[in-house]
Amino acid sequence: MVEDQPHLCIQMSEPSTNGIPSRMQPLPDLSGRVGSVLTFHNIYYHVKIKTGFLCFQKTTKKEVLRDVNGIMKPGLNAILGPTGSGKSSLLDILAARKDPRGLSGDILINGAPQPANFKCTSGYVVQDDVVMGTLTVRENLQFSAALRLPKSVKEQEKNERVNQIIKELGLSKVADSKVGTQFSRGVSGGERKRTNIGMELITDPAILFLDEPTTGLDASTANAVLLLLKRMSKQGRTIIFSIHQPRYSIFRLFDSLTLLAAGRLLYHGPAQHAIEYFQSIGYQCEPYNNPADFFLDVINGDSTAVAMNKADESNTADSTEERSEYDKALAEQLAEKYCNSAYYRETKVHLESISSGNKKKTKGLFRQITYANSFLHQLKWVSRRTFKNLIGNPQASVAQLCITSFLGLVVGAIYFGLEENSAGLQNRVGAMFFLTTNQCFSSVSALELFVVEKKIFIHEYISGYYRTSVYFIAKLMADLIPIRTMPSIIFTCIVYFMLGLKPTVQAFFTMMFTLMMVSYTATSMALAIAAGQSVVAIANLFMTVAFVFMIIFSGLLVNLTSIMSWLSWLKYFSIPRYGMTALQINELTDLNFCGSSNTTVLSSDSSYRQTGQMPCTGEEYLKSQGIDASTWGLWQNHLALACMTLIFLTIAYLKLHFMKKFS
Repeated sequence: MVEDQPHLCIQMSEPSTNGIPSRMQPLPDLSGRVGSVLTFHNIYYHVKIKTGFLCFQKTTKKEVLRDVNGIMKPGLNAILGPTGSGKSSLLDILAARKDPRGLSGDILINGAPQPANFKCTSGYVVQDDVVMGTLTVRENLQFSAALRLPKSVKEQEKNERVNQIIKELGLSKVADSKVGTQFSRGVSGGERKRTNIGMELITDPAILFLDEPTTGLDASTANAVLLLLKRMSKQGRTIIFSIHQPRYSIFRLFDSLTLLAAGRLLYHGPAQHAIEYFQSIGYQCEPYNNPADFFLDVINGDSTAVAMNKADESNTADSTEERSEYDKALAEQLAEKYCNSAYYRETKVHLESISSGNKKKTKGLFRQITYANSFLHQLKWVSRRTFKNLIGNPQASVAQLCITSFLGLVVGAIYFGLEENSAGLQNRVGAMFFLTTNQCFSSVSALELFVVEKKIFIHEYISGYYRTSVYFIAKLMADLIPIRTMPSIIFTCIVYFMLGLKPTVQAFFTMMFTLMMVSYTATSMALAIAAGQSVVAIANLFMTVAFVFMIIFSGLLVNLTSIMSWLSWLKYFSIPRYGMTALQINELTDLNFCGSSNTTVLSSDSSYRQTGQMPCTGEEYLKSQGIDASTWGLWQNHLALACMTLIFLTIAYLKLHFMKKFS
């Protein structure tokens, strides 16, 4: 028990043999499983940082990691360090999930070059949860099994694998409970984290990476997660994870410890020998102090137990910049001391013996992704999950249909019973303007379609769940089309008869089709703007500005024939203009507005201002607006909307395809 040990730091120290710890002996494998050994040799990594604004930008290089070497064996391998030390970068590099530009060095698996598709065959649990909250724990695991296990594995075997993982992770009680979203309560934080781990265990990876697995968890739950990982490591798995400041009960579970600061390696070896090593270089841990806290204090120069020159410490300035330089200088000193230690020499000897026969560089192979299943199989499962997510999120489906119905009734009441006179003409045009404008602005909700699921998409794509094209098509089939089609149908069915528009079947379905095309085109533009974005607000700003200009050139607020030629070309980019023009041709042709009274009407058309009289027929009005009232004039607007839709969808797909998917 901890109470029986007055010095926690001393408890972690174990004697070495002949002054050199026997750290290369394999860990016990209780299940008989042969674990994988990951070695990394001379890892250097830098990134380019842009400073300044626009033309005054300068590009500088920032060194993230420098000369990092080590061995990760079956067991719990912790990477510890303060914020900005490079621990997450090292983890991503070992997992082949870091942009290879600026990276040099070798990573070997069991002495062989790292496979090109290593990111697809290993397991990686990201810091933020990437499970679908509207699905149950079992459904999330089944999704992973369906896409990551080859099709040759029978469905029964996949379900058995899922049930086995649920049992191993202690998720049996919540297996059929939804994970939970911001709108609906789900499983606990620890159960959500275990679900994330379970999705990576589907392929039974020999190496499992975890980025800050205790983030967002309370102390008890974090301890339970690490105990789970410890049990898994005893089955022969190599578990590598980054962690910031673990409590003592978690620290004592570590088999291997890697300490980083300012991108330099300060210690790499058995966790139980770390206290002994720091004592050997002059740092004494206080009684009852947590070793992890002690290491971070030493790195930051804040520990009262640090055996350093007090005069040097007092000469350091308090400013942030000088303090940062001081921290870097201290990190360099500690790194130099480690390079002169027996731990480092022993590690280098083993690394040189491993890498002597392997000169092949793996840097250029990081981007390769392989898939376990065919395109159609992926499309079926991704579409199924997207549809379940749509059904399980009433805020995005049922609520939208209710609002659409309400707006339809409001518009129908405002423009109820249109007559064939001057007021009827004005109200018809006004109603069509509102319908097309509403279809445009209602598509703004599509901005979140890719932004909200960006982290999930990137993680699953890199892990080899599915192709980018599969995800894109599945969104269009199971999410985009139903949500944008139903409002158009509801609007048409409610508004058409309440307004008393042209009583023909052809005119009814032409209006419905026109509203659908406007919605599809506006939504496609929203996707093209939002694809690859991380902040919805920025995409929303671009979308709103674009629609404002489009509405100006829609044909109601200004007569398009009166616009100056150097500005008139902007009308060809207006989505509402094409929709409103098609609706006007569909409704106003063959109508006579001089049957009851010959009254004046307010309009922007110059002929109205000169005569004070309105056109008697719909064709005359359309001609005054510069609109071709022929059948071809109607369908060329639909053709223009279709072409714009294809262009916007192509842009959205290309942005997804070439989006930066590495950290």
